[in-house]
Amino acid sequence: MFIGRKKELQFLEDKYNGKGGQLVVLYGRRRVGKTETLREFCKGKPHIFYSCREVSDKLQLRSFSQKLLRENIPAASYIKEFSDWESALKSVAELRYGNSKRLLIIDEFPYMCKGNTSIPSILQTLWDEYLKDENVMIVLCGSAMSFIEKELLAEKNPLYGRATGIYKMESMGFYDAAKFFPNYSERDKIIAYAVLGGIPHYLKQFDPDISLEDNIKNNILTKGCALYSEVEFLLRQELRETSLYNSIIEAVALGNTKLNEISVKSLIDDTSKTSVYLKNLIELEIVEREFSISEGTKERANSNRGFYRITDNFFRFWYAFVFTNYSELESGDVDGVFEYAIKPDLHEFASLAFEDVCREYIREKQKVNKLPFRYKRMGRWWGKTTVRRKDSTEIQETEIDLLAISQNSDEYLVGECKFKGRPFSYGEYLDTAAKLLPQQERADFHYYLFSESGFDDKLTAAAESEGNIILVDIEEIVDGV
Repeated sequence: MFIGRKKELQFLEDKYNGKGGQLVVLYGRRRVGKTETLREFCKGKPHIFYSCREVSDKLQLRSFSQKLLRENIPAASYIKEFSDWESALKSVAELRYGNSKRLLIIDEFPYMCKGNTSIPSILQTLWDEYLKDENVMIVLCGSAMSFIEKELLAEKNPLYGRATGIYKMESMGFYDAAKFFPNYSERDKIIAYAVLGGIPHYLKQFDPDISLEDNIKNNILTKGCALYSEVEFLLRQELRETSLYNSIIEAVALGNTKLNEISVKSLIDDTSKTSVYLKNLIELEIVEREFSISEGTKERANSNRGFYRITDNFFRFWYAFVFTNYSELESGDVDGVFEYAIKPDLHEFASLAFEDVCREYIREKQKVNKLPFRYKRMGRWWGKTTVRRKDSTEIQETEIDLLAISQNSDEYLVGECKFKGRPFSYGEYLDTAAKLLPQQERADFHYYLFSESGFDDKLTAAAESEGNIILVDIEEIVDGV
């Protein structure tokens, strides 16, 4: 069963139904589900789906020719193979699909260009002179994001400005990912998302009919299973010096978030060198550099500002629990690693992903206009805040899990997320309400309190009597809008 990707499929359908020629670029990181989405889109439509291979240009052209010449085109009656790429690609317009669009999908297009660097130029000439006015749709798909963004879509590339649609596929959000586990409890759906993230290939490895614990043991911790060596496989495909990248990612996964901390933990003397490695990981969407929502362009340009975090949940899990227990897992001690290394920390590990889920909940609320106001910016906030006590006032370092600010900064939505085995307390709410006191004098504040384990009686009573406190329990969070 195909799950999710409604926006992507609608984008492709709109292009398919559009007038004239359509040249679409669809790209994204490996395993994100591009090929599956394109195959779902092609269902019920006459089409050619060609998957490029890492072979020589001659073999690629032969393979592409064979695919085309199996279709009902005039050339099939008098040749067995196209002599060049120009005649092969031009023949797409000759497909006899009645009134339907001539649909060609070229998957892993960068492999084709690697074998013959002139292909973008050939396609550009054909597009300008012929194909753009034909009833054709060509989709160029690829996983090599640096090639797509820095080469294919760059101003110097022949295809620059020709694409009628460019779509970068991202990981699934929580609400689509949770559909892979329809029978799991709300808590286990969140933990499963914390372990696997929103990559369909990872989500499909888990069996929704067995427990989360057994899935982790069978499909991540057991040597030989698909996810056991997935991270190493991807890094070797995308990067050199994998040992250094391993050290850096492990450092971030274990809670080292500042550039200097990561350098020290990774035993790299030069922070500028660490910064380059982190930049490469950011391009691969494994790591991100996160800033407080209050920081502007000047602060973001400072290399010492911001925190680094792993954006791919599965990478974070793998480095936190698999990489650090590799010797034991290689020897087959799966039960021991789970019982003593993972189980005690898994719930706390999932708390960071829980914050992401709560932010997604707020984004979905905004889409259907179910928030007190429409926010302009949303994210995490950290900084200094004034804490007033009975007999003193002090400045403390603090943070807010979720802060949304209106266009004119006259309304604030403050979110606090508690993924703990006890109710959200009234005292914890007071701690949250004490933050950002200067802003409270000139703006309206709304508090959204998210809890895995409900709320204590005093906080429930306060929410009933005060109009600016919204309590959101785990059932509502997981059910969504």
